[in-house]
Amino acid sequence: MAWPLPLLLLLLLATANAEIDDPPPPPPAPARWPDQFHAVLFTNLTNVSTASTGPPLRLTDLYYDWPRRRNLNLVRHQLSADPLYDVEWDNGTTFYFDTATCRTEHFPVGVLRPGWLSDGGAVYLGRQSTGGIECHVWGKAGFIVYYEDVVTRRPVRWNFIDVTGIEQFVMSFEVGVVLEDDAQWQAPAHCFPDDDDEGNTEDDGHFTTTSSMEAAKLLRKLAGAAAF
Repeated sequence: MAWPLPLLLLLLLATANAEIDDPPPPPPAPARWPDQFHAVLFTNLTNVSTASTGPPLRLTDLYYDWPRRRNLNLVRHQLSADPLYDVEWDNGTTFYFDTATCRTEHFPVGVLRPGWLSDGGAVYLGRQSTGGIECHVWGKAGFIVYYEDVVTRRPVRWNFIDVTGIEQFVMSFEVGVVLEDDAQWQAPAHCFPDDDDEGNTEDDGHFTTTSSMEAAKLLRKLAGAAAF
């Protein structure tokens, strides 16, 4: 049975209007960070002279422990036997130390909240393949771009779009892994010198600026911008 032409036109118009009226699906939202995880990050600053005066290649063991309100970046520079510890506490205190030197800094915000990206403010930038991994990509606060695996929803990398140009790549990501050794979290005695030993805390070339410090500062800046 053939449809009368006027009725057929009305059906086509109704279908077209329905398709036009259907709102587009909302963009995907980034996954909330697990409360506890261990990640290994790779950073290459060979071509980023403004980001660091130290060795450009480094691996960082990141231990995120939100229930205890603490975060540790254990930075291993290429061929160095003396790692740099970056221990962050939620009261805004951060200790940077190795076996010989120590520096303390205070920030207006503490450890990043698990929802620092997922709870709002992230702008979806689309999908992109990086390192052969298909990722959703978001930007936030005008200085960070965050890549997340489309399938597993694990973080893959993040780039800081400022003068440092730091790019950190997630080599492994283990949910629920906790660094239980309290000695790894404890700042050593030379971080708390007597008055006569204050000179021991002066900055030297090793601590002038490193990618781990810059990344930590930028992530804290991001947390502050998100009003957490």
